[in-house]
Amino acid sequence: MRRKGILVVVSGFSGAGKGTLMKNLIKNYDNYALSVSMTTRSPREGEENGKEYFFVSKEAFEEKVKQDGLVEYACYCDNYYGTPREYVETQLGMGKDVILEIEIQGALKVKEKFPAALLLFVMPPSAKQLKQRLAGRGTETPEVIEKRMRRAVEEARGIESYDYILINDDLEICTKELHSIVSAAHNSIDRNEEFINNMRQELNVLVKGEK
Repeated sequence: MRRKGILVVVSGFSGAGKGTLMKNLIKNYDNYALSVSMTTRSPREGEENGKEYFFVSKEAFEEKVKQDGLVEYACYCDNYYGTPREYVETQLGMGKDVILEIEIQGALKVKEKFPAALLLFVMPPSAKQLKQRLAGRGTETPEVIEKRMRRAVEEARGIESYDYILINDDLEICTKELHSIVSAAHNSIDRNEEFINNMRQELNVLVKGEK
């Protein structure tokens, strides 16, 4: 029986280390495909189009929405972010576990369309450390940092909508925990209904045949 891929949605406060965690997961384990999101924000230093994000204009993004070419999309800190549909569906069909690194609005929309999706929320050990990480990037002004902290206050109200939290204190430990959660999810009852039903049918056939 071929294993079906799981759609894994990873969210978290800006500065919680989601991007680094995803890169480490892909580096250490083979069966993951990291979906590249589309965004209207400007690239940060070192980011490449098609690698970290697909960087597009607002007009191009809105056209993609009209074509129903996105699994989800949302506006975060004055920019659009969305997940291209074709890539996700192709990878899931190949048995890959597809990781979507998206914010909370988009995550809840994905859960509506894909009820079997696994939702994980990445958190720092403390709010103080979150602010230190944002400042340590050196890419945002104090005003932007404050805006992201206020956004974190709003996002914290929706954490209960997720299946698991991950405390990103030690990168390697957090990566292993993430992989373990996804691995365990493959054995959940609701993701194995077809196998269970086939087993029941085979048992019935064998038992009836023995009588």
